[in-house]
Amino acid sequence: MGKKILVVDDSALMRKLACDIIIKDGRYDKPDTCRNGEEALEKVKHSKYDAIVLDVYMPVMDGLEFLRQLKKEGLKERVMMFSTTTGEGTVQTIEALNLGAVDFIKKPDKFKDTTGERFVEEFLRILEVVAQAGDYSPTVTVTAHKAPSADKSQGSVSLRPSSRIIGEKIVAIASSTGGPKALHSVIPKLPRNLNAPVVLVQHMPPGFTKSLAERLDSLSDISVKEAEEGDILEKGTVYIAPGGKHMKLAKQGSKVKIIFSDEPHREGVKPCANYMYESLCDTDYAGVCCVVMTGMGMDGTEGIKNLEKKKKVHIISQDEKTCAVYGMPKAIAHTGLVNEVLPLDRIAEAITSEVGTR
Repeated sequence: MGKKILVVDDSALMRKLACDIIIKDGRYDKPDTCRNGEEALEKVKHSKYDAIVLDVYMPVMDGLEFLRQLKKEGLKERVMMFSTTTGEGTVQTIEALNLGAVDFIKKPDKFKDTTGERFVEEFLRILEVVAQAGDYSPTVTVTAHKAPSADKSQGSVSLRPSSRIIGEKIVAIASSTGGPKALHSVIPKLPRNLNAPVVLVQHMPPGFTKSLAERLDSLSDISVKEAEEGDILEKGTVYIAPGGKHMKLAKQGSKVKIIFSDEPHREGVKPCANYMYESLCDTDYAGVCCVVMTGMGMDGTEGIKNLEKKKKVHIISQDEKTCAVYGMPKAIAHTGLVNEVLPLDRIAEAITSEVGTR
C-alpha cells in the first residue's frame, strides 16, 4: 500500500498534473483531491495523509488560511506548497513556511515545462522529503540566560565537553528543510547586543532569502539582512546567504567581509554551508559557534570538521524531536564533535551564552 497524498488546487488542470506525476511514481496511492482549503480541512479531519500538495490562491479558503486553520485545530499535516505565488521573492512563500509548510515548489511559468523531466524529478524529490518529515511544534519560550547544561549523551550521540574560548567569536548557522519556520524560533530571540556577528546559510532558491531576511528582521531585536557582496561583518547583525550564491568570509585588514563565489553546487545545494564554514579557517576569529539545524542531507558536517582542525569551535546540533528533517543535525551529531544537542527553543539561549552580550 502506497502513501496517501491530498492535492488541493482550484485548477482542474493543475490537480490532474500533480496527480499524474504522483501516480506514475509508484510509491503513492491515487491522490485525493480538493478544490479549496475548506474542502481540504474537512478531508483531513477524517483522513490522515502522508503529505498535502497545496495551492495558495483559491476561492472560499486559500492556502494560507488553510494552514492557519490546521494550526488552530491542532492538525499536524505535512504540507508542500505548489503555486504560482511561491515564486521569486514572494512574501506568501515565507508566510506559508512559517505557518507550517515543510517545503515548496513553484509552478513553472509555461505549462509545457511541468511535464519536463527536471520539474518532475524536483517535484517528487520535495514530495518525498515532505512525506517523511517529522511532526514538530517548536515552542517560543526562553527561560534562564545561562547556558543549558548538556546531557553526557543523547541516545547514541556522545557529546564533547565544552571549553571556554577567549577572544572574538562568530556564530555560523546552517539550516535547510524546515529551516524557515525553525529560524523564526531562534533569530527573534537573539539580543540586539549579541557580542558576535551571525552568518547563516538557509537552503533556498534565488529570491526567497530576501523575503526571509525582511520578515525575520521585522520580528527581531537583532538586525537581520540578506548578505551583500562586500558587507563588513558587525556584531549584533545576522547575514543570510542569498539563494543561488555561495557565501564566504574573508579578511579585510582587521575586519571580515562577505564575498560570493559561483563555484558548483556542493552537497547538491547552493548556497552551501560547507563553503561558509571552511572560509572561516582563514579569519582571525578566536572561536566559532557552529549551529546545525533541521535539514535533509549532510551539509555543514564536512565544513565544520575542516574548520575544527584550525579553529576552536563550539558546536550546537538541533535535536531530532524538534527537527522537520533530522538529516544535517544527525550527521554532525554523530561525528563526536558536538558540544550540545538541544531542542529548538533552547538554541538561541545557548548561542547567547556562548558568545555573550556587549
